[in-house]
Amino acid sequence: MAAVELKGLTKSYGESVAVAGVSLRIEHGQLVCLLGPSGCGKTTTLRLIAGFIEPSAGEIVVGDKVLSSPQRTVPPEARNMSMIFQSYALWPHMTVAENVAYGLKIRKLDKAAIEAKLKAILSTARLEALADRYPGELSGGQQQRVSLARALVVEPETLLLDEPLSNLDANLREEMRFEIRRLHDRYRYTTVYVTHDQAEAMTTADLIAVMNSGKIEQLGPPEEIYARPRSEFVARFIGGANILRGTALDGTQVSLAGTALRTTGRTLQAGRPVALSVRQHEIAIAAEKPQSLDNHLPAVVTRQVFLGSVRDYTVALDDRTELRVTAPPGRDIAPGQAVWLHLPAEQCRALAEE
Repeated sequence: MAAVELKGLTKSYGESVAVAGVSLRIEHGQLVCLLGPSGCGKTTTLRLIAGFIEPSAGEIVVGDKVLSSPQRTVPPEARNMSMIFQSYALWPHMTVAENVAYGLKIRKLDKAAIEAKLKAILSTARLEALADRYPGELSGGQQQRVSLARALVVEPETLLLDEPLSNLDANLREEMRFEIRRLHDRYRYTTVYVTHDQAEAMTTADLIAVMNSGKIEQLGPPEEIYARPRSEFVARFIGGANILRGTALDGTQVSLAGTALRTTGRTLQAGRPVALSVRQHEIAIAAEKPQSLDNHLPAVVTRQVFLGSVRDYTVALDDRTELRVTAPPGRDIAPGQAVWLHLPAEQCRALAEE
């Protein structure tokens, strides 16, 4: 197995650019999620890595081999990669064991080797009891485990997953996120995982590449992407954040709705417009005026919804800016009531200028 490196990878369709100069190195054994909304270029990037389409510019290198460039593209079947699609693509007339062993038979391994590898992967994927069943007799989650086992048993150099859980219901999706991570920890194949679901990415990935308009907007571990978004797009897409707009007073303070807020992140330039992100659960809401007004804003509740574990508030500042705030279920504040919001300085993240 080897690292996968994308060097200025670009794919254009006439005037439309689907992937715009993406550069990314995926080390051996890493699981990297390409995360973003529909049309951001993540699936096109995966198809370029698989060799299904040719790049307009740039290269794909695995180890020391150039697999794709505008001059030459190695065909998919010669790349030693396994790909798992949204559909399970299992042979309906074959049992679980026959489906999983199919790739080994195509590679003409001897019977003893096939039986040994099949036994090992069925055990690891918890499919031993299902070996003699047909796909039509399995649940969606079981079929996806068969698809994973079939991809892993051939020992690919690179494993590619294209929205593999999108056809499962919510409970099965949650279960399979952990299953994918468990199997990755067992085999440590270099893996590229495409999804639009941030929970999948946060659960499974070593690194998340957040994509937007054909480019990587931010790359980093899940905790870093969540805690320190660099752009408004990443802040909104990962975890849902309030975006507040003000004017820098100095290197660390922003004037917002007539109040000075201390911030974290980049150094500000006085007089410049600034966008801040602060997540809904990081804001404290109270009906009583606090003793210290440090990083506090007055507001009025415009909406409140009880969601069981939390109450979801919409509040309006003096300049009519609206924020979302989540609070414990016991904090019941009626619409129309004046409140005070505490935005901790360490949670007010100054975003990069667009």
